[in-house]
Amino acid sequence: MDTLHPNRRHYRLMIAIDLGSNTIRFIEFDGEKWGKSFEKIVKTAEALHETDEIGEKALNRIIDAIIEAKTKLDFSRHDVIGYTTAAMRLAANSHTILDTIHAETGIRFTIIDSQKEASLTLNAVRYRLQKLGIEPESFLLADIGGGSTELIHYAGGDVHSVSLNRGIVTLSESADSSAALHEKIGSFREEVRDAIRISPSSCLVLTAGTPTTIAAYLLGMDYESYNPEKINGFSLRLEDCFHVYDELLKMDGATRSRYVGVGRENLIIAGVLMVTSIYEALGCVEAIIIDDGLREGIALEYYHQP
Repeated sequence: MDTLHPNRRHYRLMIAIDLGSNTIRFIEFDGEKWGKSFEKIVKTAEALHETDEIGEKALNRIIDAIIEAKTKLDFSRHDVIGYTTAAMRLAANSHTILDTIHAETGIRFTIIDSQKEASLTLNAVRYRLQKLGIEPESFLLADIGGGSTELIHYAGGDVHSVSLNRGIVTLSESADSSAALHEKIGSFREEVRDAIRISPSSCLVLTAGTPTTIAAYLLGMDYESYNPEKINGFSLRLEDCFHVYDELLKMDGATRSRYVGVGRENLIIAGVLMVTSIYEALGCVEAIIIDDGLREGIALEYYHQP
């Protein structure tokens, strides 16, 4: 069975949750149509590079976000599948944290490895590209998360993925000055260049919060008016990334949070530089932006289970 087409026998609504290193994202899916969605910045990986643990503040933010999500989505009547990624993979206390989340909210998260994360994200992006009528024979998918960056090369059905332990939270928090940030960005660029090679005919596809935020800004949207339907398929040029970077630097904190969301005001600067580094490392000047990611991949996977 084609992995991009859910089993049509199922039409029961489910809720998929992606607990990432910076954001927790929820979405409803019935096997054919996407329902309500919700997301919240929780900064799971905050201070992780210093302590090797998920902190109490991050834990409380996660629990509060799930409680808020339950006021917007109906958890009582649907199956709920929650996966979590890089921050929980790296944290020494991840199982204790997940047990506490389960006790407080009833939601049990499963830690998945980078290979499964890449596979589910790729399926979601391919599913969306098909819906858009965009089916490149070869492309490089880059997913910049809070705690890691996934690089997935898809070529004629063959898949090669690499996970780099650098994300917008861990990279920005480990740089205590502008000079240090640019030094780390330079190292990240070299890591990307060394990690994966793509053919000249391959296109670049970007998902996750930073590239979608850049696209939204260029389309005149802010964090509250964000519309994924307008984001999916957007063609983002490297020069426009630098333009948005310059604009964000000029903004005060309140204005910047309006566009990127509360809690991401400083992280977005590192995020944009990481995005431009991927373009430069791969020799690309344009990319296709897709909003769908791991959250949608979890939902699609659900409908392939017996």
